[in-house]
Amino acid sequence: MVLRYKWKVRLFKNRRLNLLWQNWRRWRGDVVGNYDHLPLHIRQYAPGHSFADVGCMWGVNGEYSFIAEESGAKPVKAIDVFGPTPEFEAKKQARNSSVEFILGDVTDARTIARIGIVDIVFCAGVLYHHPSPFDVLVALRRICGRTLILRTYAIPEISGLPNAAIYFPMLDTKDRHLWELSGLGVSRMVGVTDAFQPQEGYGNFFWGLTPSCLASLLRTAGFCIDFWANEAFAQIAICSPIAIPFAHRLPSESEAKNMAAAISKAGIARPC
Repeated sequence: MVLRYKWKVRLFKNRRLNLLWQNWRRWRGDVVGNYDHLPLHIRQYAPGHSFADVGCMWGVNGEYSFIAEESGAKPVKAIDVFGPTPEFEAKKQARNSSVEFILGDVTDARTIARIGIVDIVFCAGVLYHHPSPFDVLVALRRICGRTLILRTYAIPEISGLPNAAIYFPMLDTKDRHLWELSGLGVSRMVGVTDAFQPQEGYGNFFWGLTPSCLASLLRTAGFCIDFWANEAFAQIAICSPIAIPFAHRLPSESEAKNMAAAISKAGIARPC
């Protein structure tokens, strides 16, 4: 099974075979995603709503925030762990834009408080760069009032192993090489093309999530998936917030003592 899966990944990394696979999926009636479709999704959902672009800078300099604003979103908040770039500042001035840049980590409670709850949350190219993608999705759920538009790198589904994922840091060179995507035009994937770079922080690729794993993480974090577009190495999900099925609440001191007494009386606290 492992050998068969490795050949599957290698075939998807071939540009021509990847295109053939996409055409075959479309012929079957499946929805095939595309990075170039992101502005279309923003223009569909943003008009008349508040908007947050989480991870707004790398390679795009806030472009999706400006697209949302031009589509009628207001207010628009652009969030990233670095920036704003000179290109962002120039675009903002040239367009007389009111986009607000927030320097912060979306998993930080202080950043969440600054963003507040917005109608539309857009997040592209972030999830796999964080060592705890579930925490990112929980943070996105906390700020999402209406719709989440998510695009993320992903790995092909592993037959017979639903919810599987690959953790990239500390893989040896041979194992990392399977996942580099130079054949599809991706020049460098920090932590995959080369070894894990601690000084690069979130610039590293931490996770390769399968589609089933991504879908389960979204549902556990409190999202209902309304639209799903598959790519060989990426996924687009448009989701609605729902009641959060999982949230651990730290008990008060009195509650904690009562719980401890009940556990001790039942004799169920035993080492595994």
